[in-house]
Amino acid sequence: MVGIPAVSHVLPSLEIIRELVARGHRVTYANDPAVSDLVASTGAELVPYRSTLPVADNNWPDDPIAAMELFLDDSIAALPQLRAVYDEDQPDVYLYDIGALSARALAERQGRPVVQLSPTFVAWNTYQEDVGALLWGLPGADAFRAKYASWLAGCGAVTTDPDSYMSLPPRALAMIPRVMQPHADQVDTERVTFVGPCPSGPATRGTWQRPPGAERVLLVSLGSAYTRQPEFYRRCVAAFGGLPGWHVVLQIGKYTDPAVLGTVPANVEVHSRVPQLAILEQADAFVTHAGMGGSAEGLLTGTPMIAVPQGAEQFDNADRLVELGVARRVDTEEATPQLLREALFALADDPEVARRAAELSERSRAEGGTRRAVQLIEEYAGLDG
Repeated sequence: MVGIPAVSHVLPSLEIIRELVARGHRVTYANDPAVSDLVASTGAELVPYRSTLPVADNNWPDDPIAAMELFLDDSIAALPQLRAVYDEDQPDVYLYDIGALSARALAERQGRPVVQLSPTFVAWNTYQEDVGALLWGLPGADAFRAKYASWLAGCGAVTTDPDSYMSLPPRALAMIPRVMQPHADQVDTERVTFVGPCPSGPATRGTWQRPPGAERVLLVSLGSAYTRQPEFYRRCVAAFGGLPGWHVVLQIGKYTDPAVLGTVPANVEVHSRVPQLAILEQADAFVTHAGMGGSAEGLLTGTPMIAVPQGAEQFDNADRLVELGVARRVDTEEATPQLLREALFALADDPEVARRAAELSERSRAEGGTRRAVQLIEEYAGLDG
């Protein structure tokens, strides 16, 4: 497995790695030492490489071409580090995160099977026309494509067209509910299989107990990368603090000092990090940034959501959750305490929302998750004999 040290990219596939190890396969996991604890928890052997991605402070550029170049530069730096290990210890199959662009080049150079593990949506048949044309029209795109093509041609990759290399892996497992995929009916099912979320098991997801007397539970979390939102957290405290019958778990991340929240009512517990899935399994509502991980876990647990998108694909995810009938979208600048309360009451008291949430939870679980993903990897790589 080759990954990147962004937690939101590591967590979705950890259970797949853990299950492969449990089945007796020797698994190495190439990633930055910053996520060594997460890798170690699976039983896989860490192959350390130094990543250049700005994950320590999540200081990502707003310009999409600049952001893509960060990933390209990271892969250019990572590939010789990976070759130093894997040229002499070639695996039966390479697995890789969508951000670890060097892995496919390494696999193609060695003629090894390669499977992308995608924690977000995948390309569809008209993706280049629908998305690529807009992307490649941005300033700096031509120079980026030329740099990308030059790197591919020089590193031994068989696929040297940047469009195909980035968006059309020979085999991919999409670890998201199929209902979150744009143009799902146009996805090439010969290449891509939707296995749905692969959540951590009870032994590794952490624990949380609903306080005695809490009639309903609300989780507020903006994930790991978009948590510099002290004003939004203060509005949440104003909106939900002291709300009769509701207990609130507020995750504020590592960048916000709890002191900036002021006096916090007794029904609100504040943490920098929480066992999200353990809470969602008991929650009645979820205020989320609508990242794909959070969206998937909300659907998996059948939890109605208030979607407050912060960046990247989250705006599209928020709209999709609304279309599915399980969410209200509230943009950050409009998120007054009154509007947040109104959204919560509208979701929590609507039987149709509850019905749709339960239906989509069942559909997400039926996609197979970890067990199906591991079975497909074994079959594809010839490891099931």
